[in-house]
Amino acid sequence: MHICFIEDTHLHGGTQIWVAEATRAFIQRGAQVTVLCPHDSWVARQSAKAGARIVSYDWDQVVHEDDKNITIWTEGLRECDVAICTVHPPRHGFHCSIFAAKCIKQAGLRTHLIPKTGTIVPDYLREFYLPDESLESSVIAIADFTRRYLIDTYRIPTEKTALVYQGTDINRFRSNPKNKSEAIKRYPLPENAAPILGSIGSIEERKGHPILLEAVAGLAAGPLPHVHLMLVGDGPDEDKIRHMVSTLHLEDHVSFFPFTDEPNYIFERLDITVLPSLTKEGLPNVLLESMSMGVPVVSSNLGGVPEVVINGQTGYMVTPGDSAELASAIQKLWDDQDVYQKIRTNVRDLIQQQFDKQVQFDRFLEHFEALLAPQ
Repeated sequence: MHICFIEDTHLHGGTQIWVAEATRAFIQRGAQVTVLCPHDSWVARQSAKAGARIVSYDWDQVVHEDDKNITIWTEGLRECDVAICTVHPPRHGFHCSIFAAKCIKQAGLRTHLIPKTGTIVPDYLREFYLPDESLESSVIAIADFTRRYLIDTYRIPTEKTALVYQGTDINRFRSNPKNKSEAIKRYPLPENAAPILGSIGSIEERKGHPILLEAVAGLAAGPLPHVHLMLVGDGPDEDKIRHMVSTLHLEDHVSFFPFTDEPNYIFERLDITVLPSLTKEGLPNVLLESMSMGVPVVSSNLGGVPEVVINGQTGYMVTPGDSAELASAIQKLWDDQDVYQKIRTNVRDLIQQQFDKQVQFDRFLEHFEALLAPQ
């Protein structure tokens, strides 16, 4: 089987990490993999290391959909049995899944196009998910919330919409004393910091960092005077968030750390992972990784989050944008240490039983094979 990933971004977030890992896993299982992506993107570099064929294009110029870019995409897709296209935001009237469908149709390719999504953005068009109904195409959702939304709201036929969880690497994301000792060296924090909170991912408006800082400010001034937040990542709002830390006088309670492709060391430092997002979440990798490490979570109630966060059992969910409720949930989780320790066990058990990434890679391949089987 020849699999293509279409990843129209320079970002290096959870989705791109998964694509690089899936590339490696599928190659190890005997598949050929092509990655169609922008020149010098993070996913291009990582997938090349895994042994994938890289077909790259100019991210700025492809929006013109000219003959040069049609040729690049068509040749990238030509030998592929399936093409999995992450549904990214449209730009200047261009959308990657629509353009992929155009190239497949014009060249008469046999490639089965599969837009893949974990998040729902209400103003996205149905065509992003099912760009041309005359082609062999279907959709993969990585959260059941997303699958149901595609069926109920976009009226995409049930038989064209599959749920396949991405899962996480339960062996890599397993706490151990050696890694915990290394994490303390890599990420020095105040000696009396407790609880240590972590927010990992792109620093942008939809991720809700101001709400989290407001919650931390309230906790630090009251019930949890030694609370400390690790902000890990980068993004367009980083300067704004750094300024807010200064304005709220949280310099002793917040530490910034750059993006890392070894987040397991971050989780070794954390007592609680916090996801304060305001919009656009599916089933975030950061929650699965945190829980696999035995770290409970407090998260906004969005998208597929309720599929893994069960109040009082694996963490707590809160109303997006409510800093007081967020602070209260963090305090509640930390105050009762007997319950906290039970939750630490519960989260690891859940991920082992239902979200083992290696099992899920096999399920992706089984799904592709079923799509390609003669009807």
